Amino acid sequence: MSDFSSALGLSTSGLRAQAARLRHLSENIANADTPGYRRKTVSFHADASGSGTVETGPVNLAQTPLKKVFDPNHPLADETGHFAGSNVDLLIEITDAREAQRSYEANLKMFDQTRQMSSSLMELLRK
Repeated sequence: MSDFSSALGLSTSGLRAQAARLRHLSENIANADTPGYRRKTVSFHADASGSGTVETGPVNLAQTPLKKVFDPNHPLADETGHFAGSNVDLLIEITDAREAQRSYEANLKMFDQTRQMSSSLMELLRK
């Protein structure tokens, strides 16, 4: 049974990691038009115990330059009429969100398959 529980633990850690990634991606999309907003990214690393589970690392702010937006009527505009926009590219965010969604679905499928195998084994042992 420990193989089943470790498989469930692996898929659960993957679900948590992808959920965190999706949360940050949705924040990026929501703040794409916020002046001065920097894109957030989250990194993954293996658990230190060697169990194979994945953990999220610290949230990083993208250091790409902020987009200069020309709008002389904006309250944050400087004397040239420009202000610092965000460095969020919606195409990249949507692509990353789709990848995270598919990874989440794969982990969920693995969790469900492991649960079904465990149930089938219990049914066989009852007979």
